[in-house]
Amino acid sequence: QLQLVESGGGLVQPGGSHTLSCTAPGFNLRLYVIGWFRQVPEKEREGISCSSIKDDFEYYNASVKGRFTISRDPVLNIVYLQMNNLQPEDTGIYYCAADQRPGCTDAKEHWGKGTTVTVAS
Repeated sequence: QLQLVESGGGLVQPGGSHTLSCTAPGFNLRLYVIGWFRQVPEKEREGISCSSIKDDFEYYNASVKGRFTISRDPVLNIVYLQMNNLQPEDTGIYYCAADQRPGCTDAKEHWGKGTTVTVAS
């Protein structure tokens, strides 16, 4: 059973940068479409970014485009979400999700437990 583990959450000042990581011990994440999703209270979970090596495809939510970057380290088998110029509205629980099916929706088979990012001064 693929288990995703997110890490890197924390408190960040507005305008700051932070990087989240997603790993899956024992599984080759290159074979999966990986998505980052954000959940805030009383709002629907939203897709932030998505990456597919097979389809050579990346997606960014308009709210983060130009500020966030999804990347992979194939050797370490880690998927990163580099977040720059963070704003209070970026606060939330960030989830990593994986699926071997194409597409960047939240219909993903595997989910991590999430890591919390708080943007505040």
